[in-house]
Amino acid sequence: MEWLNSLFFEHTPLQAVVILSIIIAVGLGLGKIHLFGISLGVTFVFFAGILAGHLGFSIDSNMLNYAESFGLVLFVYELGLQVGPGFFSSFRKGGVQLNMLGMGVILTGTVMTVLFSKLGDIPMSDMVGILCGATTNTPALGAAQQTLKQMGEPASGAALSCAVTYPLGVVGVILAMLLVRKLFVRPSDIDIHEHEDTNQTFIATFKVHNPAIFNKSIKEVALLSYPKFVISRLWREGTVSIPTSEKILKENDRLLVITTEKDAPSLTILFGEQESQDWNKEDIDWNAIDSQLISKHIVISRPEINGKKLGSLRLRNSYGINISRVMRSGVQLLATPGLILQLGDRLTVVGEAKAIENVEKVLGNAVKTLKDPNLAAIFIGIVLGLILGSIPIAIPGISTPVKLGLAGGPIVVGILIGCFGPRFHLITYTTRSANLMLRGISLSGLPGTRCRCTFLRDSDAPRRSHLDSYRLRHHLYPGSHHGISGPPHDPPRLRKHLWYAVWKHGKPYGIELCQ
Repeated sequence: MEWLNSLFFEHTPLQAVVILSIIIAVGLGLGKIHLFGISLGVTFVFFAGILAGHLGFSIDSNMLNYAESFGLVLFVYELGLQVGPGFFSSFRKGGVQLNMLGMGVILTGTVMTVLFSKLGDIPMSDMVGILCGATTNTPALGAAQQTLKQMGEPASGAALSCAVTYPLGVVGVILAMLLVRKLFVRPSDIDIHEHEDTNQTFIATFKVHNPAIFNKSIKEVALLSYPKFVISRLWREGTVSIPTSEKILKENDRLLVITTEKDAPSLTILFGEQESQDWNKEDIDWNAIDSQLISKHIVISRPEINGKKLGSLRLRNSYGINISRVMRSGVQLLATPGLILQLGDRLTVVGEAKAIENVEKVLGNAVKTLKDPNLAAIFIGIVLGLILGSIPIAIPGISTPVKLGLAGGPIVVGILIGCFGPRFHLITYTTRSANLMLRGISLSGLPGTRCRCTFLRDSDAPRRSHLDSYRLRHHLYPGSHHGISGPPHDPPRLRKHLWYAVWKHGKPYGIELCQ
């Protein structure tokens, strides 16, 4: 059974991979269990790690550093890539207000942390860990630990404090939300309707009754109206056509228009009349509306299309088709000429079958090609993020330069590449499943990797005080062998706790703890 002991207890790279894999597998499995309709998901990995630490499992400290650092970097970078395309545009849609509210929450927590540290005479490193654990913010813990190390302060207290408060931070927030929902929320408040999103694409039919736009081209009409819209179909005298920008509008023309719900009243004034037919139901068979035209989803898979504006392709004039909507990361976008296309965008194309086949050749539509993740771009972005995070930033009044660190640098680069990468023809596309898998793996290995093992090993305050006392004596009496046998005047009670530590936590970590 020596091989079994070496597999689970001796500090080797193989042992570290085995222990971490078991912790993640057990945590993810238990996280799927629903209790009163609630499951903890990936958070349960944290509690599985605490249990493993209590049972005496430990891994090499260098492997711990690698696991938590790489997991943190991978998680924040993939998160930045995902939110990057809509990050800056969100500031025009209430994002400023939401960010200010978020900053207020952070500042309130920071002020309380400093206040409690001063009033309670608690080390700032411990209070920082309490703040991170109470908010279940493990990336913040990683950034805080790195900052403490840069300042020459011990970072172990932050990890232990985070481990103590993290469980209550998870369960407490869930209980608080259930309590608020029970006491203050009405059923009508949580009945979410898709049409309430005023920025969601909205389809409607209009009749041209406004004399001001009679005999004007669609291009001229578009210049008269500030709302953005796309005319997908035009019915005139029983025939349907795909209108180009030069198409002349006549009285009583019927137009199938894609816009946003908030702009629909303005377009009613522009065209003259909006029909009551609902075109936004999910069960509409668009191919059955007109026998001459079909509607098809085409995915952009050709790298040379990445970063180009939709209008620059001139697909409507060249092939006689119309692109009504663009689906990107689960969000429907209006297919305006200025929209910058990205690899993986799914375009809704309307036109004749032969024309759509030609457009399909231009855009690619090779879904199989997109399933291969572009790993080179991911790791290049990570390197750039780490370089940015290691740049010291001098701030007046602060003696130590500030760095963005492992958390700040990669997420900033991820947001910038996700937002501006396509404009420089950088291929940053990863499938949604691949993105979620990378984030899930990194998040599974990230939360409290170090403080899992620290939490219950050092949770017994009396025993820890004896061990701390012995560390000082070992420094004064270096003749002791790895802390197992101490100076002759060591009290028997101290030796009992030392042997207990070795028995409880295993010989490698017990000796290290005694040292």
